[in-house]
Amino acid sequence: MQKSSLILLDCTLRDGGYYNSWDFSTELINDYLQVMSSISTNYVELGFRMFDTEDFRGACAYTTDHFINHLTIPDGLKIGVMVDASEIESYKEGRVLALSKLFINASKSPVSLVRIATHYSQFNEALLSCRWLKEKGYEVGINLMQIASCSEKEIEIFAHAVDSKFVDVLYFADSMGSMHPDKVSKIITSLRKGWDGPIGIHTHDNMGQALENVNKAIEIGASWIDGTISGMGRGAGNAETEYLLANPYLQKDPSSTYKIFNLVSNHFAEMKKKCGWGPSLEYFYGAKFGIHPTYIQELCADKELDKNLIFNIIEDIGKTASPHKFTKQTLDLSKSSLSQKSLVIKGKKVPKFMKNIDVLLIAQTNASLQYKEAIKDYISAKKPIVISINQPNKIIDIPYDYVAISHNQKYRSDHESYLNSNSLKYIAPEGLFELDDKSLISSIKFNYGISISNDNFEMLGDHCIIPYRLTLAYAIAFCIEANASQIYLAGFEGYEDGNPKQKIMQNLLHILTKKDISLF
Repeated sequence: MQKSSLILLDCTLRDGGYYNSWDFSTELINDYLQVMSSISTNYVELGFRMFDTEDFRGACAYTTDHFINHLTIPDGLKIGVMVDASEIESYKEGRVLALSKLFINASKSPVSLVRIATHYSQFNEALLSCRWLKEKGYEVGINLMQIASCSEKEIEIFAHAVDSKFVDVLYFADSMGSMHPDKVSKIITSLRKGWDGPIGIHTHDNMGQALENVNKAIEIGASWIDGTISGMGRGAGNAETEYLLANPYLQKDPSSTYKIFNLVSNHFAEMKKKCGWGPSLEYFYGAKFGIHPTYIQELCADKELDKNLIFNIIEDIGKTASPHKFTKQTLDLSKSSLSQKSLVIKGKKVPKFMKNIDVLLIAQTNASLQYKEAIKDYISAKKPIVISINQPNKIIDIPYDYVAISHNQKYRSDHESYLNSNSLKYIAPEGLFELDDKSLISSIKFNYGISISNDNFEMLGDHCIIPYRLTLAYAIAFCIEANASQIYLAGFEGYEDGNPKQKIMQNLLHILTKKDISLF
């Protein structure tokens, strides 16, 4: 490898955008661009070029020419964007119209380089997009994602298919962050059997190997390398640009790292504390299972999740059919150990045993503890059926007739207390727990099933359909099935502003109101 031939591409705002929805301030972007120019970065990939979505995303998700033209781009700094091949191929009006909506002729655009990210299953279609972009005058790269899951034969087939007339650089990405340097060597060797042009590498740091993998790739012959400031990128992040600068093949000024220091201090240090990217045991464990890093990122960001459960959930995700593909549904189901089970857990028809009887549903909260004497007085005077929402707190020593549980994420976190509660009678979907604990099954008095469907609330005799996996919603449905006279609540104190569960509770109450279901 000759020192002059190595290309450094920084993609902080593109890959880092997974942590802040690509919403970077103009001040940060302009400061960043000045530093990238001062350290002689060859290319800056400013973001994705996506189509509009319903969810909020910042400007670096779309990275339009109009947006770029309003930035202060230093002379000589080349700008790139990335496109997801699956978004192009799923466009209803076809590939050509999709690309035409996103790109004009390169001569009229501030963008020099377009990289197309593709999975192996779509690379032939992605190559057609490469050709279209090349004919429009762009420098073009193709980036094979999740290459660690491809066989050597598949990598060779891919490399042979790439035409150097339409592709300037062939990239491969360690999307799961699971690769070691030996694997990097094998991949480049396989690529060289069909491609003799420039090879680039994009690494993730899930197993702490990002920088070492880049150095190995350079040693074997890769000439394009990706980095991000402070490693900011999806999951555990990427190889840090500030560390890559120390590689002698880049032939950068030794003071370059110091130029990045103020940028990190002013913009990225606090962001890293808030967002939490970087190597961790969770990411390492996820990489071992070949799990998409977004699962780990979402689990670690869930403030309501018992952190002791994360490794159990990672194992459950690893056992699914496609752990390398992120879906919100798989994440939600795995949190409740439903990944291997039916989405509809049926039970037995609920008898109408609550007719003309009021029910009191009690949350296990500080509010219930604070007012427990008043709650006891109410129970003594009104004689309602008393149901605990999830496993009772022993400190809140209230006599319960039943305990409602609807998801075994809570069962996992309170497992020991369940083992010592033989006297309690449970309302629960038996099918959720049959593999977890036989002793719990024997304590289920009412086997009432459950299914989750957005904006839905229905009672179907042997199971309910509720909008969220909330035990409160499940218990309300059960009480209505049992023909309760009135349903009263105690100890439900709400959540702090910004807590996602606050919005969930508000939506649940809105759905119940539309159904003319009253709570007291």
